[in-house]
Amino acid sequence: MVGAFQEAGVVVTGAGGGIGAALARRFAAEGARVVVNDLDAERAKQVADDIGGIAVAGDASAIVTDARDALGGTVDVYCANAGVAADGIDPGQPLDEKAWALSWDVNVMAHVRAAQELLPAWLERGSGRFVSTVSAAGLLTMIGAAPYAVTKHGALAFAEWLSLTYRHRGVKVHAICPQGVRTDMLAATGSAGDLVLRPTAIEPEDVADALLKGIEEDRFLILPHPEVAAYHQSRAGDPDRWLSGMNRIQQQWEADR
Repeated sequence: MVGAFQEAGVVVTGAGGGIGAALARRFAAEGARVVVNDLDAERAKQVADDIGGIAVAGDASAIVTDARDALGGTVDVYCANAGVAADGIDPGQPLDEKAWALSWDVNVMAHVRAAQELLPAWLERGSGRFVSTVSAAGLLTMIGAAPYAVTKHGALAFAEWLSLTYRHRGVKVHAICPQGVRTDMLAATGSAGDLVLRPTAIEPEDVADALLKGIEEDRFLILPHPEVAAYHQSRAGDPDRWLSGMNRIQQQWEADR
C-alpha cells in the first residue's frame, strides 16, 4: 500500500525521542524519506536506523542545508519539533536571562531560521509544508513556566503569520498544540505538570496520528486533546473568568508544593 508521503523528503527536529521520534516513525511508515535530527547524535542515529532514515545531528537552528543535502536537494515537509521547557519564575527570584534566551532561541527563532532557509525553494516551486510543534501552552498558558508559555505563544504566532502570508502560494502550515504527552519533557515539569498535564496525558504516537489526520483534512490548528478548543474559546470569550480559573489552579499548586 502506498503511503500518503511516498518518497517525500521530511525533516523532523528533536526526533531522538518523544513526539519527534513518533513523527519520524509515522512519516517513514507513510513512505517518506526522513531526516532524523537531534542534538544527541546517538539518539538520532538509533531512531534513523530503526526507520531506515538519515541521522543529521546538531542544533535545530542550523541543519536545514545538511538535511536538504541528505535528501538529495529537496525538503517537502519540515517539522519544527525541537523545544525546551525552561524552569518558571518564582516571586522574588532573580531573572534567569539564560533560560529566557534559550527558550526564545529554540522555541521561536529556530522556526524562523528554518523558514527563512526553506521558503525560497518552496515559493519557487509552489509547494512546501511547515509543521510547528507548539503546545496547548501556546494557545492557553502553563503555570510555573513563564519562558515556555511565552515562547510557545511566539511559535504559534509565527506559524499563523507563515500561513496567512504564504498559503496562496502553496505553502501549507500546521500548528500542533497538545497538552500533556508522556515524554521526558513531561517528566521534567515536576509538580506543575503532575497537577495540570499528567491526568490527561497521551502517548507521542497519538500526536503523530493527530497530525496526519490534520494534514489529510488540511487544518492549520491541530489539537490532539480536543478539549483544548473549548478552553481556548473560554479564554477568548471571557478572559477575566478564564484568568480567575487559572489563578485558582496556581493557588492549588502553591498550596501543594
